[in-house]
Amino acid sequence: MESSSSSSNLPRMYDVLINFNGEDIQRKFVSHLDSVLSAVGFTTFLNHPNADNPLHIQQPILNLSRVAIVVFTKSYSQSTWCLHQLQQIIKWHQTYRRHVLPVYYEIQPSDVRLQMGDFGKAFKATAEQAFSGQQLEHGMSRWSHALTKAANFFGWDESNYRSDAELVDNIVKTVLSLPVLSVTKFPVGLQSHMEDLIRTIKYKSTEVCRIAICGQGGSGKTTLAKAIYHQIHGTFTNKSFIEDIGQVSGIRGDLRLLEQLLSDVLNTKVEIDSFEMGRSMIREKLSGKRVLIVLDDVPKFDATLLWECRHWFRRGSVIIITTRPENLPRIYQADSVFRMIPMNRNESLELLSWHAFREAKPKQDYHFLAERVVAYCGGLPLALEVIGSYLYERTKEEWNRVLLKLKKIPKLKFDQILKISFEGLCNQMEKDLFLDVCCSFVGKGRAYVRKILNGCGIDPDSGIRVLIERSLIQVNKNNKLGMHPLLREMGRDIIRQISRKETGKNSQLWFDTDAEYALSENALFSSNGTKVIQRLPTGIDFFGRYPLEVIDPSRLLKRDSEYHFKKLRWISLRGFSSEYLPNDFYLHDAIAIDVKHSLLRFVWKEPQVLTWLKVLNLSHSNYLIETPDFSGLPSLEQLILKDCPRLREPCESSKCSGGM
Repeated sequence: MESSSSSSNLPRMYDVLINFNGEDIQRKFVSHLDSVLSAVGFTTFLNHPNADNPLHIQQPILNLSRVAIVVFTKSYSQSTWCLHQLQQIIKWHQTYRRHVLPVYYEIQPSDVRLQMGDFGKAFKATAEQAFSGQQLEHGMSRWSHALTKAANFFGWDESNYRSDAELVDNIVKTVLSLPVLSVTKFPVGLQSHMEDLIRTIKYKSTEVCRIAICGQGGSGKTTLAKAIYHQIHGTFTNKSFIEDIGQVSGIRGDLRLLEQLLSDVLNTKVEIDSFEMGRSMIREKLSGKRVLIVLDDVPKFDATLLWECRHWFRRGSVIIITTRPENLPRIYQADSVFRMIPMNRNESLELLSWHAFREAKPKQDYHFLAERVVAYCGGLPLALEVIGSYLYERTKEEWNRVLLKLKKIPKLKFDQILKISFEGLCNQMEKDLFLDVCCSFVGKGRAYVRKILNGCGIDPDSGIRVLIERSLIQVNKNNKLGMHPLLREMGRDIIRQISRKETGKNSQLWFDTDAEYALSENALFSSNGTKVIQRLPTGIDFFGRYPLEVIDPSRLLKRDSEYHFKKLRWISLRGFSSEYLPNDFYLHDAIAIDVKHSLLRFVWKEPQVLTWLKVLNLSHSNYLIETPDFSGLPSLEQLILKDCPRLREPCESSKCSGGM
């Protein structure tokens, strides 16, 4: 939560602005609403006239906000400031198509809409104090129009709810479902594409509609698919949106994808052992159901399975797949192929401006520079976002330096454009943290990442904030770190270059068909190369200079490895195939141990004293029969035992958790 008295001098984006009048309503309803919005991950701004510096929070803050909630009370019309601010909110809505959500608290909506009753009397008195002479009629008319316009939006009447808690719950659910919050900060050019595809879906409503959204990386495929999903998902009971399939499949390949698809659509946990089993379950469980399925960034998954399954789904079902052009032959059976085209000049300039200036248009004295930057970005939204975020609050000299770099980049080499932002990070710690996220922390909870890096002597919070501000990483609503696939590809290329320098003549030790960046992937860059073990690949000398990946790590742990395992801080051995972790596996420096989907029966054969261990993830260990002895784990903060059906006795520790 931010308030007008915030000491920060740096403008930032706000998800929800709350506009209201009165200390009483702030202490009660508004504080409750603000607390719940913040708890689900929204950044809020309490916009009210009792601020230390009310002039500070006028149009600039509106431009930095994405949704406005206006809380109407009996005292609202007593505030000149609120009525003036509401007028600006309506203008902001009309200009940028942002959402305005009214709440009527202990007042009738009709009193606000028509300025009647005590609300209307106070409205007239406020206007007479604020305006004089010929200005009175014109000023009252503007305020009246704003009140009537706001009261015509969908909103909530407090008298229709049993409690403030129920009212707040309904408001937060609505805000969560708004496309502008669920999809992108600045939906430039998005509306027309979304409307085109929704028309296609409606036209095909008497059959199963299959749509492919095709375009190069960073062209906005995922954003468009999300916008459509959030626009229509409320009419579907059975639905699934699987983003960035390359990250979802993980160690079990397409089976993991089918499991998530079935689990989402059926709203219950599903496990499958084979592709054929998944196919049979789709036929058995989804036959006759009206489904909405979105598969994002399809690289390897055989989408023809879902095309074939269309005969089993009920009419009105919708299947949407996003993919890059090279994968288009795989989806030739789509009813409609929508090709993402580059943004035009005006759209590009607007998107760059939102990120670089936090306004829809460039500052006048930067207009020519902005047009030149746009010309190099080729209408690619991701490039415009990343470069625009990098140029935020930069001087003209810095803009010109970026233009010199852009001029040297061959046409359509967008990875090199993105790299400008990475190279422009202020210090090595921020660069190293970006590589750490790229290697190890995509999809990991922000708190989990903080625990690991704190244990390595690193405070990542300020670095993560910078990376978010630069649009190099995202934090999802579930507070997990994410990264655009194109940025991750760029990061991996940087890692390969680092690895080549480190390995020199022995580079053959780390190149691997599955993960050729494996050497550096097993080091935390931001903590001076602290080694980690995760997803170890076959055919590599694990006991060489660096710990690399092997498919069956238990086979390697039987050897004398004390030297190689010392100072390991984070150990991720998902799918570990032995009954317990060997005693000679040096765990004493570990901060986090992740052995999800393992065959463990015991965590270790004899009690261990692990002074630094904070997180132990044993989830989906189907054969685990007992928890470890906690007496040797004084620092343990989180024990994750989700889906461990054979445990002899339940965990009694307050540190237990159902998932991460």
